[in-house]
Amino acid sequence: MALRNAVMAALLEGEASGYDLAKGFEASVANFWMATPQQLYRELERMESEGLVSARVVQQERRPNKRLFSLTEAGRDVLRAYVAEGPSKPTAIRDELMVRVQCVDIGDIDAVRAAIVERVERSTAKLARYERMRERLLAGRGEDEYFADAERIGPYLTLMGGMAFERANLEWGRMALRRLEQRSSSGAR
Repeated sequence: MALRNAVMAALLEGEASGYDLAKGFEASVANFWMATPQQLYRELERMESEGLVSARVVQQERRPNKRLFSLTEAGRDVLRAYVAEGPSKPTAIRDELMVRVQCVDIGDIDAVRAAIVERVERSTAKLARYERMRERLLAGRGEDEYFADAERIGPYLTLMGGMAFERANLEWGRMALRRLEQRSSSGAR
């Protein structure tokens, strides 16, 4: 998947400035796609030159003017074609922590343990943020009512995928920490 598809998916929520999009990217699609603000700005410029998004300038007092981007009909067509494509490629995992864990037997077990603790803490924080997002999306409704009434269900479904991913990170991290502690306690090396 190209970054442009994730940007267009975020713009389905409505018009946004590059800055707002970069901030909102964390809230709307970060559970399945990561990008730096610089990457987003470059992609927005390319997409505008290709007619996939349009921009309008909003005059501001005491602040620099800002450009608000919105999805064009051509952009929606590209996004529709993307959605209709065949099966998605499987996710390729590149996880530096897993390489460290793979080598724990010849390395510093405390450093690996600390890295796993950091992963668990980060996943805990993300899961809490995702849960707040879930509550905002549901707005007091149950899931069945949400799915029956919501204009768009994709954001909720991807949020659930992100939550499942973070729960799996937590489960794995806690298990790994227990096993490393057992290993250290037994004096095995």
